[in-house]
Amino acid sequence: MSNVPTPHIGAKEGDFAKTVLMPGDPLRAKYIAETYLENPRLVTSVRNMLGFTGTYKGKEISVMGGGMGMPSIGIYSYELFNFYGVESIIRIGSAGGFSDKLQLKDVVIGMGACTNSNYAAQYGLPGTFAPIADYELMQRAIDIAKEQGTRVVVGNILSSDPFYNADATANDKWKEMGVLCVEMEAAALYMNAAKAGKKALCLLSISDHLYTGEELSSDERQVGFGKMMEIALELA
Repeated sequence: MSNVPTPHIGAKEGDFAKTVLMPGDPLRAKYIAETYLENPRLVTSVRNMLGFTGTYKGKEISVMGGGMGMPSIGIYSYELFNFYGVESIIRIGSAGGFSDKLQLKDVVIGMGACTNSNYAAQYGLPGTFAPIADYELMQRAIDIAKEQGTRVVVGNILSSDPFYNADATANDKWKEMGVLCVEMEAAALYMNAAKAGKKALCLLSISDHLYTGEELSSDERQVGFGKMMEIALELA
């Protein structure tokens, strides 16, 4: 019996490319597909989590929403890796800056993903697992950014379960440890990739800074995220 379609993805076997770009917002996935891909076709729309497959510079690539938070991206990335034969997932999203080195619109490459989540408990490991990006994807992303003249900052990020954290000191503690910024999905993606023997990378655009109070408008986010998307597309 085939494992596809799954309860969460309505695509058929072979509908997804080997590389999937994964923004959180399904409407951003639609925008990417319609703006950057040639002949994009809708391959899944279960729960309105849209996924498309098309070509970019002659190479097949897919883009699909991953939702908000680790439980959501955990489901979608698991099914893509384990049931649809996807080899690489590149998360493309927004983040709130911690580091003084970061400016609005900077692209952050998540070399490692700290987390306050209990996601790794399912593996029963005899210690603390360190979720990290695939080195080859990360190095290629750095090289592509240099060729494009895009400013990137590489380092540790935080994947947080709570968006509204009751601990008002939490951000300060992560910042003191050199963590660059906060988002909500990368750690689960990196763990799923590690378990499946697949590849994952998280690219983030700084949409707001939690210490300076600066933030981008919705229009500025759309334009500013273009560089991040172009890096991801070139990785496919």
